[in-house]
Amino acid sequence: MTSPFPLLAADTADTATAAASVGAWVSQIMSFFVFVLVLMALGLLASRMMGVSFNLPRLAFAGAVGMALGGLVGILVQFDTLTDAASLYPEQEMGPQFLAIVVGAMALASLLVFVAVELVLPQGTRLRPVAALRAAVGWSRRMGRYRRIVWILARHGLWGYVTGRRAGGEDASTQRRLARSIARSAEEAGVVFVKLGQVLATRRDLLPPVFVEELGRLHSDVAPVPLERIGESVESELGNRLEDLFEEFSPEPLAAASIAQVHTARLHGSEEVVVKVQRPGVETVVRRDLDIIRRLARRFGRDTDWGRAVGVVDLAEGFAEALLEELDFEVEAANIAAVTEAAADTPVRVPRVHDAYTTPRVLVMERLNGTPLSSADLDDPNGPDRTGLARTLLDCLLGQIMVGGIFHADPHPGNILLLDGGGVGLLDYGSVGRLDGETREALRMMLLAIDRNDAALLTDTLLDVVEEPGDVDEERLKRALGQFMARYLSNGTTASMRMFTELMLIVTRFGLALRTEIAAVFRALATLEGTLVHLSPGFDTVGEARRFAEESMGEAVTATGVRETAMAELAALLPTLRRMPRRVDRITDQMHKGRFTVRLRPFAHPEDRAILRGLAQQAVLTVLAVATGLISVGLFNVTDGPEVVWSALSPRVRVLNVLAWLLLATSTMMILRLLVGVARDGVRAR
Repeated sequence: MTSPFPLLAADTADTATAAASVGAWVSQIMSFFVFVLVLMALGLLASRMMGVSFNLPRLAFAGAVGMALGGLVGILVQFDTLTDAASLYPEQEMGPQFLAIVVGAMALASLLVFVAVELVLPQGTRLRPVAALRAAVGWSRRMGRYRRIVWILARHGLWGYVTGRRAGGEDASTQRRLARSIARSAEEAGVVFVKLGQVLATRRDLLPPVFVEELGRLHSDVAPVPLERIGESVESELGNRLEDLFEEFSPEPLAAASIAQVHTARLHGSEEVVVKVQRPGVETVVRRDLDIIRRLARRFGRDTDWGRAVGVVDLAEGFAEALLEELDFEVEAANIAAVTEAAADTPVRVPRVHDAYTTPRVLVMERLNGTPLSSADLDDPNGPDRTGLARTLLDCLLGQIMVGGIFHADPHPGNILLLDGGGVGLLDYGSVGRLDGETREALRMMLLAIDRNDAALLTDTLLDVVEEPGDVDEERLKRALGQFMARYLSNGTTASMRMFTELMLIVTRFGLALRTEIAAVFRALATLEGTLVHLSPGFDTVGEARRFAEESMGEAVTATGVRETAMAELAALLPTLRRMPRRVDRITDQMHKGRFTVRLRPFAHPEDRAILRGLAQQAVLTVLAVATGLISVGLFNVTDGPEVVWSALSPRVRVLNVLAWLLLATSTMMILRLLVGVARDGVRAR
């Protein structure tokens, strides 16, 4: 029968269709909000269980991936294949059961993705695409330099040592050949590697004498930069034309080194100065090569026994920090000001800095007219008193170390200037050392112990200036130091600075490591001894150092000095003394009442707690992996049967089967994580 109101019937059908469409949209929106709420709850639960802070971006990423994966799993659970889902979707109604399966699968997949992201990228790891791109560009630029360095090492026969396949030679001829190859490779590799070799040449506590000898022959003489480029650098740094800055500027350099070039000049007002200008482009080269040195040091420290023995990673880091300081001339200007204050009471001249003309790449200083000690004619009978100059230099450096706390760390003959009018000047303050009061006191006590031949005091003082003494055998160390003092300080023997080298070898033999600043003191003293022997052959460096120690300690034990020290110590002890009676009274009262207890805190050291925490985590992870694997096997036994196909399974059995596979994958991931952790522990143990 035809409706008498065809238009009304059509409108009614359109309204019903629209209402159904709106209902479907509302249902989807509600499902999305339900999924978001479930995901937030699971994210909070996972964060609490894993001990990490709640991270919304990570949870959003996990939710997006989980929605795709969970939706796919839900469809495969409800239908046999994706093709069946596409063909049956318009006709088959999706009830609450299907919605629950999809939301549950999405939530579970999101939780697993959240946990996987936390395992791969722990909390605190930030993804920086721009930084990663820059790192990739930098890596590509370094590849040419890597290839050149590897080629240099291989050509000089060092490839086996780089890869850790050769442990070094035992006989003298093999060591000499290896040391010579290292020196030639460093010289060919460029300025940074030459400077590294020069620094290593001063580490007699770490390297055999043959390596010190070969590396000590390295020189970094380079061709001078043309005046045009030097002028451009000065004008760019100081913001003015060269002729407006200086009345005269020498076109020929006074010295051309690897980092900087020095020219003489005259300021407007007729004051003579020296202008130290950083070589253009050297900072980029230095930073690139330092990055390579750090990477090589980490590889040697990880893959070779000799690298771990000498602490090659710490050496590389210390060298990099010192060389980067040399690139900043404002740091050198600050060093000059500090050393000037520390050497105020000595006749040694330190050049005055013109702060108005100083930038990170340009340094203008007072010119000291004289002759470098390295090129001076010391055989002139009318020359200065060489022994007196040597004593002045030694007193100056020891005063900087023991009293001022800041000292010139590289006093080689090229940095010592014999002034025309008499006296001595100290140049180049790119490398200085700094000592705190406690370290200076330890050094004074060390000199006092050596002066008194007191092995016990030397042992105690030495343990105060090493890094993490740990479980060292103090009695055996004291005997070794007693033998050392008998060898070098007994009557009839001539002491030399080689005794400090022997002392550092003893430190290394007992598995100890000197603090960086103490090692810098010993290096400076060893360098100074070579300078003093060059200036005055036969100069008794150790005897003069003992004289300085006696005089400085004598000044410290005068009536005024003792009174001031006692007052300072008493002032520091006053708070403790005020609290002492109350604490003693509380302890005696508890003992009288029988309530006195002593609490010990096991695993107080952070390393002990870290070991215990790691063992507990591995144990828990092992139990979870086994339990998850057993549950998955049980689910497989329940859901699988002979000649059972996927299409014949009910939705409930399909859910259990998918859950069994997920649990099996989770168990496998946990077992793999355990194996990776065991492998890493084995590598660290080696």
